[in-house]
Amino acid sequence: MLKIFSLTAVLEGISYLLLFGVGMPLKYLFDIPEPNIFIGYAHGFLFIAYVALAAIFCIERKWSIKRFIILFVAALLPFATFYVDKKYLKPLMG
Repeated sequence: MLKIFSLTAVLEGISYLLLFGVGMPLKYLFDIPEPNIFIGYAHGFLFIAYVALAAIFCIERKWSIKRFIILFVAALLPFATFYVDKKYLKPLMG
């Protein structure tokens, strides 16, 4: 489960960067909205999966609500899920 959560954190971060670094400029600067649809769906799915896995993981590991809030806020900030993966998840993998 930890590996899945770690992979989801990284993929969510990548999808966030693709959405706002590629999808939005294509849509609003070049009037090409199609890629934004697919990137948006992928990002939405990965965001929900990341938050759900964060909640499950916090419950299983008996982590505090403060740590869950940190994990949740990380999904809202660019590059933050990469930080979460490095600081909180990778050390648990050994």
